[in-house]
Amino acid sequence: MNDGKNQGGGMDSVYFLLALAIILALFWMVKQRRIAAIRHVLNRKRNSGKDKVMEELARQFIGKECIIYTVTSTDSSIQGTVKDVTDGGIVLEKDGNVEAVNLEYVTRIREYPRNAKGKRKTIVF
Repeated sequence: MNDGKNQGGGMDSVYFLLALAIILALFWMVKQRRIAAIRHVLNRKRNSGKDKVMEELARQFIGKECIIYTVTSTDSSIQGTVKDVTDGGIVLEKDGNVEAVNLEYVTRIREYPRNAKGKRKTIVF
């Protein structure tokens, strides 16, 4: 009757299809990332003159304590003293730590607000 050889035969094909689906999904994700990188490079070439304008505007804040708002930061803003503006980036210093921010993702730069006595405001909107 049942000799045990056919037990789980249907499960093998399910596992095979599941493995095939995972492999195809991984290839699709790699392809999508490659396409996104190519689009990013093409857009950067197309907008190359606009980056210089933001660089010149950011140079006005060198030596000042600023709040920099970015598209990608998790807390939506980065605070620190602007030390240098280089080709495509801003170098910040805060509490002795140095941080670089890509200018492509900066949406807004503003000097840290101060009250009438010149002290930093504790609540910033």
